[in-house]
Amino acid sequence: MSELVRVEAAAGVATLTLDSPHNRNALSSALMAELLSAVDRAVADDRVRVLVLSHTGPVFCSGADLKETAAATSGGGTVPAQRLGELLAALWEAPKPVLARVGGPARAGGLGLVAAADLAVCASTATFAFSEVRLGVVPAVISATVLPRLAPRAAAELYLTGEPFDGVRAAAVGLVTAAVPPDELDATVDRYAAALVRGAPGALAGAKDLLRRPGAIRDELTRLTELSARYFGSPEGIEGVRAFREKRDPSWVPSA
Repeated sequence: MSELVRVEAAAGVATLTLDSPHNRNALSSALMAELLSAVDRAVADDRVRVLVLSHTGPVFCSGADLKETAAATSGGGTVPAQRLGELLAALWEAPKPVLARVGGPARAGGLGLVAAADLAVCASTATFAFSEVRLGVVPAVISATVLPRLAPRAAAELYLTGEPFDGVRAAAVGLVTAAVPPDELDATVDRYAAALVRGAPGALAGAKDLLRRPGAIRDELTRLTELSARYFGSPEGIEGVRAFREKRDPSWVPSA
């Protein structure tokens, strides 16, 4: 079976690359398990000072794997969103700086990954959307990392409308650190990584503790994961996922 996450390390920087372009780097259970393992290994490796989260293909991450989600809800299994909390906690609590490189669209759960990173750089042309309400669910699990980043008014607008927004807006509302022209993305990421490796490892870990409340996120993620599971298993959630996969409007959208 091919790897869904590729890992490369050089000069103190471990680059973890989502490599599942056939489904737009969707958050399947398999991909999340591989990414969590890669994060754990990078954190444990004393040679690694910075983690960079990147992607292959034009899409950074399309969110939860809806094919797997549909199968789970119809068969009584575990939906992928229920497994996202552990991954977000690992990124959020990592004692080493995490830098996200976002070269293309991110949706729903993918925005949770972006927000979990300490720094995030996106192409100005990248697009983002909290598309959950249009699927009959809510951005529950990702709220643990997203809401500390977003300006409150922007969060209300973007959560409730589900409308896409570009990289420039993402930077303006706090979702990403910087939005740059696509041809400057890699150079900008490299500059941030070079700056981060100059920090002392223990001091960087301590600075992260000042910025975040260690341990507090896990209780919140447990509560939000339970909320997410209820919505995915609800009649609206089942209909919304089915409608998306069938490329039609869900039943609650008024007809013309």
